[in-house]
Amino acid sequence: MQKGKIGVTTENIFPVIKKFLYSDHEIFLRELVSNAMDASQKLRTLSSIGEYKGELGDMTVRVSVDKDAGTLTVSDRGIGMTADDVEKYINQIAFSGAEDFLNKYKETAGSIIGHFGLGFYSAFMVAEKVVINSLSYQEGAEPVRWECDGSPEYTMEKGDRTERGTDIVLYIDKDSAEFLDQQRVDVLLRKYCRFLPLPVVSGKEREWKDGKWVDTENDLVINSTGPQWMKKPSELKDEDYLNFYQELYPGEDEPLFWIHLNVDFPFTLTGILYFPKIKNNFDINRNRIQLYCNQVFVTDSVEGVVPEFMQLMQGIIDSPDIPLNVSRSYLQADGAVKKISGYITKKVASRLEELFRADRAEFEKKWDDIRIFMVYGMLTDEKFCDSALKFALLKDTEGRYFTLEEYKTLVESSQTNVDGKVVYLYATDVTAQYNYVKAANDKGYNVLMLDGQLDSHFVGLLERKVENTELVRVDADVVDNLIRKTERKAAGLSPVETAVLSQLFETETKKVEKAKFTVQFEALSPNDQAIVLTQNEYMRRMKEMSAMQPGMSFYGELPDSYAVVVNTEHPLVKSIVSRAAGDLEAEVKPLIGLIDEKNAAADAIRKAGDGKELSAEDQQKVKDLEKEVADARAKQTAVIVAYSGKLPEISQLVDLALLGNGLLRGQNLSDFISRSVELLKVK
Repeated sequence: MQKGKIGVTTENIFPVIKKFLYSDHEIFLRELVSNAMDASQKLRTLSSIGEYKGELGDMTVRVSVDKDAGTLTVSDRGIGMTADDVEKYINQIAFSGAEDFLNKYKETAGSIIGHFGLGFYSAFMVAEKVVINSLSYQEGAEPVRWECDGSPEYTMEKGDRTERGTDIVLYIDKDSAEFLDQQRVDVLLRKYCRFLPLPVVSGKEREWKDGKWVDTENDLVINSTGPQWMKKPSELKDEDYLNFYQELYPGEDEPLFWIHLNVDFPFTLTGILYFPKIKNNFDINRNRIQLYCNQVFVTDSVEGVVPEFMQLMQGIIDSPDIPLNVSRSYLQADGAVKKISGYITKKVASRLEELFRADRAEFEKKWDDIRIFMVYGMLTDEKFCDSALKFALLKDTEGRYFTLEEYKTLVESSQTNVDGKVVYLYATDVTAQYNYVKAANDKGYNVLMLDGQLDSHFVGLLERKVENTELVRVDADVVDNLIRKTERKAAGLSPVETAVLSQLFETETKKVEKAKFTVQFEALSPNDQAIVLTQNEYMRRMKEMSAMQPGMSFYGELPDSYAVVVNTEHPLVKSIVSRAAGDLEAEVKPLIGLIDEKNAAADAIRKAGDGKELSAEDQQKVKDLEKEVADARAKQTAVIVAYSGKLPEISQLVDLALLGNGLLRGQNLSDFISRSVELLKVK
């Protein structure tokens, strides 16, 4: 019997393994089964090149649980090990030095297994003792038995195994008793090993008999040994891709289309990525793409390998060239990963363009389902955006689709403003914005439909990428001002009319909470609406983006900003102006004159100071004048507000505008209904 110490430069290796890998302790099963698979594949390779002359026979990897004995065993009929192999691969662990090792990894969780060839030692995360029974394939080899209790001490002696291969027997510690549960083990095997190239058996198939589940005589094969992504695209039909999708995501809707990755230079990469039907309630459902290494599941956290926007996709990527850190569960951000990520981006963009050019009509049918993926990609990945500009579609309110180039050609002749910019009008809710869309259509303008949750960002992207364009929502201004062709026409109101009308309309709009209204006067067509409620484009965009973007909460707290645009050429407005100004001119005009006089006097004092600090006497004069102005304004407001009840038409016009924008609710809506009934009564 040989006794010795495992060749490490520290006696703390096992506590380090347990400490740093405890959170990932289930990966021990992946590591041991992967090792067994490697041993089996090596023997197949030796057989194929004639270095092993014997029969391969059954190459199944078996995982068995003995709850009574407290053991979990991983068995293979692979290449096996001699005593020298055990000495080399198990007993010797090369470290540059204990101090360097611990200093380097003491802060990094999950950073031991893999990189240093320590996959086997992950067994000690869950086992209080590990036994290896192995017999090499080599002619005349003797069986070897190795045992270790989780300390640097081990024993190695001649074993009693009679057939080639290896058994790894784990005596599970009490804190890891879950791994003596057959169902728990089966779940982990399906997670990590479901597509390994050789059969993996775990216990027996079960059937329902006499009111309970019982084992049958049939082995339970965990995995499918020939996954579709390992085949050539030419070998697969659409049905094969769809069946594989259902195998990965049972019960989900059929994917829109897919991309088969198959490259062997300058790196090896295979896989199948699916475009699922994405709902228009933007929610990045991560962990849908699985990363494999030689058919062994590694992780479903693929940040770095797959661009962020592609995490909306589903499927599998398999590459032995993606460098993993020593836990084999977290990706390192290095040059190889970036190249692979770039390739995937290019491949996806190429596939989308191919689909677009091959069948434009079919692509348009699927556009609404993939649009959020496209927009997200264009916003977050510059290279994808540059490619997507060729086939990204814009949809108008009539349901027609255009490429960016087609749309600009369509509207530039009719929708170019006085500054030479092509204005793209858009709606976010055709029903709520119906009047604005109709007004634009009546003017001969086309209106886009941009109702996605990312579109507040997307409009900015379009303005940057499409030269000499501007995007404006249809309710951002009255229709004549959305695409201004000439200078604005003066409203034609006298100072008294302006003061009276402003106060009357401001009084009516103050009843809406969390909204700020500014009254404006426009000399529009007599056939246009009497009042149009518009929303400031810039502030609305900022508020919408603030809801999704950290650091912009300031805008989210601001009230919604609206303009009450009063059409001074409308007959009803003209009537209101005439009556109100006529009734109030005697009281309001002197107050306006007083306000102008006192403001002018205060300005004269400030101007005389030539920018210098005013004397105490002059400061007091200005203060007195400002008070007189404030008093006059207060009196003017009181006079107009007291009069407002005599013109229910104003309340009705304002409420109609608010109602059309979904802003009339509660008591205000009830008052509007009552007033409408009164106005309809025959007098």
